[in-house]
Amino acid sequence: MRASDEQCQERPWRIWLAAMRPRTLPAAVAPVVVGSALAWRAGAFSEAASMLCLAFSLLVQIGANFANDYYDFVHGADTRERVGPVRAVASGRVRPATMRRAMWLVLGLAFVMGLALIAWGGWWLVAVGVACIAGAIAYTGGPYPLGYHGLGDIFVFVFFGLVAVGVTFYVQAGRITLAALLAGAAIGALATNILLVNNYRDAASDARAGKRTVVVRFGRRYARGQFAAAHAIAAATPILLTVIGLFRIEAALIVAAVAAVGGFILGRRLRNASTAAECIGLLGQSSGYLTVYALLLSAVIAAG
Repeated sequence: MRASDEQCQERPWRIWLAAMRPRTLPAAVAPVVVGSALAWRAGAFSEAASMLCLAFSLLVQIGANFANDYYDFVHGADTRERVGPVRAVASGRVRPATMRRAMWLVLGLAFVMGLALIAWGGWWLVAVGVACIAGAIAYTGGPYPLGYHGLGDIFVFVFFGLVAVGVTFYVQAGRITLAALLAGAAIGALATNILLVNNYRDAASDARAGKRTVVVRFGRRYARGQFAAAHAIAAATPILLTVIGLFRIEAALIVAAVAAVGGFILGRRLRNASTAAECIGLLGQSSGYLTVYALLLSAVIAAG
């Protein structure tokens, strides 16, 4: 059977599931879990608000992935010759116009979920929600695509770290604390590593397409340093949370040790990665690492 025939017979739900990029979704779940754990610790946990935050975060992430699939094809960054997972539009599995409509539909649903959070956080959340949705599009679309100018990492750190953890906590507790910002920094740093591994794999094709990610702009050695720094932030955060009295030093040392060991192992794998397959595997491992870290940190926070 020819490849084109196999492509035509591929189930639509599998195509759309792949376009959602499941390996990246922990970056949307982790900050909500941590922010909700902080709210639980503060005696302000709201299941309804937490679920709405989770729905909003997941929809923004999926919408951003659809936008990336569409705009990278439009800009020529994704072609049939690219390494890594097959992209829906570039491979011809989904028409560009269909992906664009799906992007707007998902982000529209995210906006509706965000509106529901006004009951907890007030009308100013509309501005936050609009900024998140605009950023999801502006990462690879618009007149100044962030990802094409080396600003994608900053976007992920801010919106999937500081903002996501901070707002999740705020809508439940009614305030922003230093603990929420510290935890947000750790989650944001590890979420950025997922993006960095993806860009590390695609550095050659991104350079040809004019997509100047941090890996393209500063090189692989810099990328490995940034990757290690993110793990260092994750390891230091439990200690800093202990300093401000959030939990005992014994628990903090356990989380810090897990973060340090995991970071060392993943850092070595990034340094030794020489093929697209190795980078794809590391992408999943970095995503899994973020999940484990978020769950462990959340458990310690909630337990006190």
